[in-house]
Amino acid sequence: MPGEHPHPTGDPQGHSYRDSPEPPAGYFAPRDWEDNDEYLFGVDLYNSGYLWEAHEAWESLWHAAKHDALQAEFLQGLIQCAAAALKVRMKQPAGVVKLAGHGLGRLARVGDQTRGEFMGLDVRAFVAAFRAFAESTPTDHDARPRIELSR
Repeated sequence: MPGEHPHPTGDPQGHSYRDSPEPPAGYFAPRDWEDNDEYLFGVDLYNSGYLWEAHEAWESLWHAAKHDALQAEFLQGLIQCAAAALKVRMKQPAGVVKLAGHGLGRLARVGDQTRGEFMGLDVRAFVAAFRAFAESTPTDHDARPRIELSR
C-alpha cells in the first residue's frame, strides 16, 4: 500500500524488486490480447486485490501503446480504476471519486468506439459496474467489480 509499504518493484525493499530492471514491455496489438502475458497478469493482479501491482503491470503496456490511442486510453482507464479502488483501501474518498471519474471517462470513450468490447473486456458492463461501486461510497476495496474477460 502506498505510504505504508515500499514500492513493489521500484524499491529494493519491495516484494517484487529485481536488481536488474525488467525490459520494457513490447507493444501488443489489441486483437492479440490473449497472448499478452503482462496484460493478463495485470488482470489477475487486479482481480486478486493487488491493485498497486496491477497498476504497475498495465503502466508498462500503456507506455508501449502510446502510438495506439485507443489502446492507450483503455489501459490508462484500467490503471485509474485500479488506483481508485486502491484509494478505497487508503481511506481517501475524494481520490476514489476523482480517479474513478477519469478512468471511467476513458473506458466509456473506448466502449463507444468499439461497440462495447475491447481486449476481451465488456467495457460498457465494467464501466457500469465500476461506476456503481464508486458512487456507493465504498469502504471495502473487495467490493470492486472484477475484470471478466471473454475467451
